[in-house]
Amino acid sequence: MKQPTIKIESLSTGYRGKNNVTIVARDINATIHGGELTCLLGPNGAGKSTLLRTLSAFLPPVEGSITIMGRNLNDYSDKELAKAIGVVLTEKTDLRNMSVEDLIGLGRSPYTGFWGNLHDEDRQKVAEAIEMVGIEPLRERMIQTLSDGERQKVMIAKALAQETPVIFLDEPTAFLDFPSKVEIMQLLRDLTRTTGKTIFLSTHDLELALQIADTIWLMDKQKGVMIGTPQELAGNGSLNSFFSQRGISFDIHDVEGSLCIIPRTK
Repeated sequence: MKQPTIKIESLSTGYRGKNNVTIVARDINATIHGGELTCLLGPNGAGKSTLLRTLSAFLPPVEGSITIMGRNLNDYSDKELAKAIGVVLTEKTDLRNMSVEDLIGLGRSPYTGFWGNLHDEDRQKVAEAIEMVGIEPLRERMIQTLSDGERQKVMIAKALAQETPVIFLDEPTAFLDFPSKVEIMQLLRDLTRTTGKTIFLSTHDLELALQIADTIWLMDKQKGVMIGTPQELAGNGSLNSFFSQRGISFDIHDVEGSLCIIPRTK
């Protein structure tokens, strides 16, 4: 039985100003388990980035609580948090004259202290992360020579080297061509299976998410957050309701026991 990693209770996200509070999303309740890939879907402006930043402790919750590995997020020190949560952001890494192996080694910073010197155990963890992502041929390459897809794999390997039970990713397939999108999403799903980690990501790649994710979060300003497996959300009408507001409906077919969702414009 999969163990719960993240528990969210009555969570409201937003921003606190000097004299007011802006609420972006209200009353989110969910449990996320280890060994699962969860995809957060929603239109621009729905609050996906705000939710992801709140779960990652970059923003404090407006209301409610977030528990990770049985501890309230507010109770973690910065050092403890760095050993609990790995984050891969959308922004491209603007680094030059640094090798892939050295960049991945930065993921060991929560364990290496002020000077960042890697010991044998740290080098072993870096090697294991490189192997898990399958980028051994890139080990000596300079970061500026990588394609967008290769660079994203390196950033995922860096998060793996950090040895956290939870990894959050913000639009990991942005800027990638379609084959690279598929490869990255399949890699993330496979990593949940082989490592038991909880991987939670935001994405605009609807079709890929519906085919690959274990759990989908549909985020909407009017209806809030709807959570379920792709099959559950299709079966209870949430998918059709969610996207019909945007001029899209769905034909749903069962193909050899798997869900096939074909978007079509009205």
